[in-house]
Amino acid sequence: MSAKSSDIEKAAGVLHAGGLVAFPTETVYGLGASAEDPAAVARIFQVKGRPPSHPLIVHIGGVEQLGDWVEDVPATARLLAERFWPGPLTLVLRRGRRVPLEATGGLETVAVRVPDHPVALALLSAFGGGVAAPSANRFGSVSPTTADHVRAELGDAVDFVLDGGPCEVGVESTIVDATGDVPSALRPGGVAREDLEAVLGCPIAVHSTSRVRVPGQHPSHYAPRARVVLVEPEKVVAEAELAQELGHQVGVFLPPSLASAPVKAHAVVEVPASMAAYARGLYGFLRQLDQKGCDLIVVSLPVEEGLGVAIANRLRRAAGPRPSTGIDVPDLQER
Repeated sequence: MSAKSSDIEKAAGVLHAGGLVAFPTETVYGLGASAEDPAAVARIFQVKGRPPSHPLIVHIGGVEQLGDWVEDVPATARLLAERFWPGPLTLVLRRGRRVPLEATGGLETVAVRVPDHPVALALLSAFGGGVAAPSANRFGSVSPTTADHVRAELGDAVDFVLDGGPCEVGVESTIVDATGDVPSALRPGGVAREDLEAVLGCPIAVHSTSRVRVPGQHPSHYAPRARVVLVEPEKVVAEAELAQELGHQVGVFLPPSLASAPVKAHAVVEVPASMAAYARGLYGFLRQLDQKGCDLIVVSLPVEEGLGVAIANRLRRAAGPRPSTGIDVPDLQER
C-alpha cells in the first residue's frame, strides 16, 4: 500500500511543527518526531510512557546521510550500511552534534538506520531531516504492524497516522554496536547474524545484555496483556489443556510439528512453518489472542536460526523477566 502524496506532505508538516507522526517501516510502525527537536522528542517518551533513559533510533533517508548524524563512520559500519540499507539494521555509533541527548537517553552514542519502506523513505525525503522513532505503542506492550494497531493503542495522542499498509518484516531491526573495532549484535532482528557474518567475514557475538543501552532491551518488552508461558514444543497441547481445565482462558501458538492437532483451548493460532511468515505475523498473533480475551498464552520457541533468533528473543521478553519453562499449577490455581 502506498500513502497519498498529500498525506506524506501533511505528515512532514506535522514533524516540522514539532508534532508526532506514526509511520510505517518494513519492521513495525514508528512513533516519530524531528530528531533535532528536543521538545518533540520528549513528547514521544510522554505518549509512550517510556523511561527517558531509553534511547531512540534516528531514521535517515540514505547511507550518504550517515556522516551528518554521527561523529565518525568506521569502515565496518560503512560496509554494513552499504550492504543492508535500506533495511532492518540499526547501527550504534558515536553521536554527532545534530543529535540531542534527549534522543539518545543521555548517551554519547546514537542508533541510526535507513528504513526499507517506500512511505517511510518518502516521508524522510519530504521532511528533509532525521526522524527519531521507537515503535508506536505503549512502552513494553506489543509493537504495531498496521496503522489500525497504532490507532487502537495510542488514539489521538498521535498528531497524524501515515498508513502504509501492513509491515513486511514484522519484528524490529537488528541492532549492531559498531563503535569498536569488532562489531557485536545487541538485539537480534530482521537481519540474521549469519548474514552479518557473511558480509564481515568473521563471527559476530550476540549479546542479550550490553554496556550500551539500546532500544527494545527492557526485561519485559513486546508483551501482550495475557501472561506468556514458554514450554517445549511437545508439551504445548498438554500444558494448554491443563491451564484451560484450571479455569484460564488459554491461547495457544500451535507449532508446525503439531499443525491441526486437536487442542482444548479458548483460542488457537497455527504458527507458520516459514520463519519470515512467523515474524511478519508474530505481533498480530499476540494482539489477536488478547482481543479474544485470553489471559494466558502457551507457546514454544522456534529453532533459533535466522529470523528464528529474533522471534525467540521477542517471545522471551514477552514472557517477562522470569520466563516460564512450563505451567506452574499452584500459581495458576492462585490466579
